[in-house]
Amino acid sequence: MTATDLSAPAPPITVPVGSRPGGRRGAARGWRIVGYAALGLAAGGLLLPFYWMVVASLKTNNDVFTIPIKWLPDPVVWHNYVDIWQRSEMTTWLKNTLLLSVVVTFLQVFTGSFAAYGFARIRFPGRNLLFLAYLGTFAVPWQSYMIPQFILMSKLELSNTLWSIVALQAFGAFGVFLMKQYYETIPEELSESARVDGLTEFGIYRRIMLPLSRPALASLTLLTFVTTWNDYLGPLIYLRSPELRTIQLGLRTFIDEYNAEYALIMTGSVLSVLPVAVIFLLGQRYFVEGIATTGLKG
Repeated sequence: MTATDLSAPAPPITVPVGSRPGGRRGAARGWRIVGYAALGLAAGGLLLPFYWMVVASLKTNNDVFTIPIKWLPDPVVWHNYVDIWQRSEMTTWLKNTLLLSVVVTFLQVFTGSFAAYGFARIRFPGRNLLFLAYLGTFAVPWQSYMIPQFILMSKLELSNTLWSIVALQAFGAFGVFLMKQYYETIPEELSESARVDGLTEFGIYRRIMLPLSRPALASLTLLTFVTTWNDYLGPLIYLRSPELRTIQLGLRTFIDEYNAEYALIMTGSVLSVLPVAVIFLLGQRYFVEGIATTGLKG
């Protein structure tokens, strides 16, 4: 090869646009923007009915279903939130619902986490079979044993009392399953070290497992509270006295009595949703963390 050939410039190397680092980053950024836009539209579609409910609660009754729709109330009728308290038993409904939700949530979290510790950390004959049988209750619809439960509550003289709802909902297979899956992500070495130091099983559960399981406990608390707060069929069957009505039963009777007062109906709906929304906003970080990490071995 001659010197002239060695000094000749090399031909330029062309790189496809899609394979360039900058091109890949640009494409990824574009898809990310599209994904965020799609998620934003989906979130807006989900929140639109709640926004309309809040706006309708601040309108006059004649403006609720006007065409075209008024997305902002004009004028703003704050007095609807005074009228709903004066024309209904909202205080009684909220008090009963809050009492049931707090008591049932506490009992489900306690019994679920305690039973889950036994399934996750204590070895005994038939443990796996018993756990599978317990989970099998998921597959049995409540409607199939609703009547026997009602007969049982009636014979125990718990029907038409708040204790009937508490007794039926104080235990749940879902809570046991959720907490057991989370307990299994906690290293077994912590429990073994505590046993060597003389800590009892209840002490391990209370002083080690519960503090390390706050995300799962928050998730179970939130799910149980929301389910109990929104329960309609259970109170409809067991709570027949007006002074025992929950917020869901109360709103149903209010709609029957004031079926044309749409603004007040929306006001009552806002009051029924507001406590759940506040609790979810306060505990959403723990809720997401608990659901995301449940079942992951660590």
